[in-house]
Formats: sequence, C-alpha cells, structure tokens
Amino acid sequence: MRNPLGIHALVWSGYWKRHDIDFAIGNSSKLGFDIIEIPLLNPYSFDAEYTKKVLESNEIKPVTSLGLSEDTDITSNNKQIRNNGKKLLSKALEMTLNIGAKYMGGVLYSALKKYDNPPTKDAINYSMDIIRDLCNQAKNVGIEIGLEPVNRYESNLLNTASQALNFIKLTECNNLFVHLDSYHMNIEESSYHKSIAQCGEKLGYFHIGENHRGYLGSGHINFKEIFSTMKEINYDGPITFE
Repeated sequence: MRNPLGIHALVWSGYWKRHDIDFAIGNSSKLGFDIIEIPLLNPYSFDAEYTKKVLESNEIKPVTSLGLSEDTDITSNNKQIRNNGKKLLSKALEMTLNIGAKYMGGVLYSALKKYDNPPTKDAINYSMDIIRDLCNQAKNVGIEIGLEPVNRYESNLLNTASQALNFIKLTECNNLFVHLDSYHMNIEESSYHKSIAQCGEKLGYFHIGENHRGYLGSGHINFKEIFSTMKEINYDGPITFE
C-alpha cells in the first residue's frame, strides 16, 4: 500500500490566520505529509489566495472539510436555514477550487450536533436534494465530495458506512464518496472489516484517530484490521490523521 498520507490542520492550530497557515502547512510539509486537510471554519472569510501560495511553496496538496451548524442545517424544516446551508456549501466549494484542492468532505449533510429525534423523510430528502446539487457543481470543476458518517452524538442522519452508501445510491451522484473515520467507527460499526469492505470503490477518504482521540496506538482501535481491509479492497486514497 502507498496511500497519500495526510494530517488535519487542527492538529496544529484552531485558527486560520496567516501565521497559522504558515505554521500548519510548513510543519506538515517538513514532516513529510503528502496532504493537509484544511477545515473551512468560515469559507466567507477564508484567505484562499495566501493559503494557495503557502501550499505551493511547501509542495503539499490540500483537501478541505467542514461541518454544518444549526443555522446552516440542510435537514431543517426552515427553508431559510436550508438556504443558508446551501450557500455555505457552495462557498466552501468555491474556496476548495480556489486553493487547488480536488476533494471536499465532512459532515456536509446535517448539522454537527446532538439531535433529539430520528431524521424525518422530509429531512433526508432536503439533505439529498442539496447534496445532489452540490455534487453537480463539484463535478463541473473536477472536485469529489465525501460524506463522513459520525457518531449518534454528532448527527442523526449518517452514522454508519451502510447509511452513507444508501444515501449516495439515492443521490445517483458518481463523484460522491464515503469518508470513514476510525474514531466514529469505533462507536457505531460492528466491524471495521465489514464497514470498509462494503464501501469498496466508494471509499474515498479515511480519517484515522484513536478511540480516545489520543496518540495512535495508545488506545484500542484495531488498525491492523483497518489497514488489512483497505489492502483487500485496493484502497489507494488518502489516510489522514485527525
């Protein structure tokens, strides 16, 4: 296996001002990472021009990610809130394109929060309609989109690989992929092997993290099972430490 190896920018800093950009990108490059994952905390104030300049000077490739808030939740019954989310996703895609990234992923399908109830059919359909539109925009500029299933305390819509695969199938978007994360899998999946294997060619991105978010190897995540299954399905996409 020779997958591109990445590191999340939040490992270095919780902000994205110019000194944070220099620090995060510079250190990621010095350590030999192929990729840095840049969270679009606020795509409306994101300094794409400077970010791209520093990426190019450090010869490291970017991917982007984000999560939605209550005010931008595309599963909401409130049309204005859904429109806020649609606009945010479009702006994030624009920033992704502007820095030369070819992938944008994360919790793009709902708010990143604890919900009190299961999703309604309307909520699912609202989300699918907006994600489908986002994928069509992304396809026109050569960008792939990833949906990251997260644990039940962070979303009620996509918590497992199988749910993400079903969502992707219903959208009928061929540039939409599953973005798995070992931390969330530890909570929601019954088997690392089963969840990774069923994704097959629809696995587009992988976050590695321990069950306690600490140093890799100091928890109980079965990385041997994870990596052997990746090899089994010939997964050659990014593996990023978050």
